[in-house]
Amino acid sequence: MRFRRAITLLLLAPAFVAVGAEAQRFPDRHGPQPVRDVPGLDEIVVDEKLDTKVPMDLAFVDHNGKQVRLRDYFDGKRPVLLSFAYHTCPTLCSMVLDATTRGISETKWTAGVEYQVVTISIDPKDTPESAAKKRAEVLAQYGRPEGEKGWHFLVGDEKAIEAITAAVGYGYFYNERTQQYGHPAAIVFLTPQGMVARYLYGLNFNPTDIRLALLEASEGRSISTAEQIILYCYAYDPAANSYALIAVRVMQLGGAVTLLTLCGFLVLFWRRERRRGRSGSVPAVTGGPNKA
Repeated sequence: MRFRRAITLLLLAPAFVAVGAEAQRFPDRHGPQPVRDVPGLDEIVVDEKLDTKVPMDLAFVDHNGKQVRLRDYFDGKRPVLLSFAYHTCPTLCSMVLDATTRGISETKWTAGVEYQVVTISIDPKDTPESAAKKRAEVLAQYGRPEGEKGWHFLVGDEKAIEAITAAVGYGYFYNERTQQYGHPAAIVFLTPQGMVARYLYGLNFNPTDIRLALLEASEGRSISTAEQIILYCYAYDPAANSYALIAVRVMQLGGAVTLLTLCGFLVLFWRRERRRGRSGSVPAVTGGPNKA
């Protein structure tokens, strides 16, 4: 599924501002610039690739300068929240990171415990030092000590970046004139085996949506009965870009609870009646002396 129109029109404010500034500098030569003439606009898309496995052997360098593989962050038990950014981005990247941090800060699960977060720079010129600096800012905002082992910032060469972004359908482009990257505001949820499970979009991620996306990506591994019930009652609505209650399933669940409750009352009633019947019976007396 391609979210071309909604994503580009909503999230390309920096590119539109640049075009407007160019028109103001040369009003007679250019005049008003239509949105369709923005260079690279068609490249900024999210082509959802649900149930596709990401290439696990891609090589990157983490914020400590260590050579790593993408598979290092998948243990077969915990889902992974994948996001993209670049460290010199003046606006959108910080906004997406802020939105992600706020969203996961308000969820019960903790990065580094129930799931992992991996943020990959789309700029091959970014360095482990710039990754470490950006990561420190994000972790300070997140405020949970477990995040130190649960949120990883990676940099890599152009080939590795293009491979992972293509694998999840994350389109972006580099604007030579502004020397900035145009990219969507989206985060991706991966299963413990590295399969694409869900996408969320925007600059404000609902904590409930993040929680449900993580539950969905976990594929039922190590989640409580209550969480399984919540996951059963919700489904992702692409039109609303959020999770919505499934009325039929809620009714089914409510009917099941009602039936179990009724059965429980009947069992209690039956047991009480049995005890009452036993206490009310008078045993027969035999073998006593005969009196005249």
